[in-house]
Amino acid sequence: MDRDLAMDSQLTLHDSDALGPTIVPALVQPSSAQFLEKSPKAAAARAIYIRTLFAGITAISLVIFGVFFDLLGICMDHTASHPSRMDSLKDFDGGAVGQSISNALSSINPGTNGVVWEVVPASQFPGGISQLQHAVAQEKTWYALSINSGASANLSAAVAAADPSYDPSTAVTFMGTEARNELIFPIHRSIVTGELEAITQQFALQFLKNISSSSNIGTLLSTAPQIVVRPIYYTVDNLRPFDVPVASAVTFVGLIYLVILSFFIVMVSNAARDIAGFNESLSTGSLIRVRIATAFVAYFFISLFYTLLSRAFQLPFDRHFGRWGIVIFWMLNWTGMLACGLALESMITLLTIRFIPFFLILWIISNVSITEYPLQVLPHVYHYGFAWPFYNISRAVRSIVFSTKNDVGLNFGILLGWVGLSCITLSFFQWFMRRRASAPQAKPVPT
Repeated sequence: MDRDLAMDSQLTLHDSDALGPTIVPALVQPSSAQFLEKSPKAAAARAIYIRTLFAGITAISLVIFGVFFDLLGICMDHTASHPSRMDSLKDFDGGAVGQSISNALSSINPGTNGVVWEVVPASQFPGGISQLQHAVAQEKTWYALSINSGASANLSAAVAAADPSYDPSTAVTFMGTEARNELIFPIHRSIVTGELEAITQQFALQFLKNISSSSNIGTLLSTAPQIVVRPIYYTVDNLRPFDVPVASAVTFVGLIYLVILSFFIVMVSNAARDIAGFNESLSTGSLIRVRIATAFVAYFFISLFYTLLSRAFQLPFDRHFGRWGIVIFWMLNWTGMLACGLALESMITLLTIRFIPFFLILWIISNVSITEYPLQVLPHVYHYGFAWPFYNISRAVRSIVFSTKNDVGLNFGILLGWVGLSCITLSFFQWFMRRRASAPQAKPVPT
C-alpha cells in the first residue's frame, strides 16, 4: 500500500480463513497547524488560549499582592542563628597589646566553638585598616580582628598623662559583614566578643599588677579610672549590616514562592493549550515556540509584580547600582523565574502532569537546602549549590540590596545557562514525545 495513503487512513483487513483478528499497523496523522495561522479555527483557538493564559496570570498576580503581603510582613521580624567558623587576625600594633591579644587568640583550641584564627602580618595590608575592611567586604575572609596601630603607644601615653579622654575601645576592632549571611553572623559575633571579653579582662588584671606600684596610680584612679579598670577594649564594625529585615523574603523564604509561582504558570499555560487544542493541533516546532515564548512573556510580567511588591515594602535597590538597582532586581527575578520555571516546563513534557509534583518537590528541596547557610561551611556534598538557581539569586539580591561582593554578572550567567539548558531539553523532550505518539502502533482488526 502507498505510504501516503497509509498515513491518512486506517487499514482494515479481513481474512476469511483466519481464526482470530489480524494485527496491522495504524499510523497516526501528525499535527501540522501553526500558531499564527489566519484561518477562523486557528483564530478561535488563539483567542481561547490567550484568554485562559491571561486569566491565569491575573489570578497569580492577585496572589502575589494578597497572600505574599502576609509573607513579607512576617519576615519583617525574622531572625535566626547557626554556628560556623571564622578566621583572620591582623596585628597593626606590634607592641605589648598586639602581642598579648595575638598570643591569647592563637592559643585557643581550633575546635572550640568552631573558631579558627589565622595570624596574618600587617605588612600584607599596607593600606591599613581600610584595606582590611575592603578585604572583608569583598569576602577575602569571613571576619577579621584588627589590633589597631598605636594601641600600645596610646595606652602608655594615656597612663603617663592620666588622660581622661582615653578610649580603650579603639585598641581592637572586630570586622564582619552581616549581610553575607544574617543567620550565622550573630553567633559568630557572640563567640568572638566572648573571647575578647575574657582576653581584655585578663589583660586588665596583668596591667593593674604592673602599674600598682606606679607613683601616679592615685592620679589615674581619680582622673582616668577607665585606664585602670579597662585599659583595652574592642569595637564591633559591621561593614554590611542586614538592616532590612524584609529582605529575608527575597533572599530565602520568597525563593520558594518564586518556584511555586513558576509552577502555576506552567500549569496554567498547559491548561490553556489543552483548552485551545494546541497540544494536539500545532506542529512540533510551533508548539515548542509557543511554550517557550509563553514562559518568557508570562514571567516578564509576574516578575514585575513581584518586584513592585518588594519595592512597596521599602526594599532599597540603590545602595550598589544606584537608580538602576530596581531594574537589575527585576531582571534578576525574571531570569530566576525562567531558570526555575523552564526546568519545570521541560520536565512536565517528559513526566506529564501525573508525575511532575515529584520533580517539583525535588527541585524545591535541592535549592532550599543550599540557600539558608553559606556553602563554604557546609559539607562538600552541598557544593553543587554554587550552580543552582536559588543560591545565585540570593547572592545577587544581597549585592543589590546590601552592597555585598558584586558577583551579579556571574550569577546572571549561571541563571541564563539554566534557561538555555531548559530550552534545549524542552525542545528535545517535546520532539521525543511527539515522535513516540506518532510511532506505528499495533491495533487489532477483527475478521
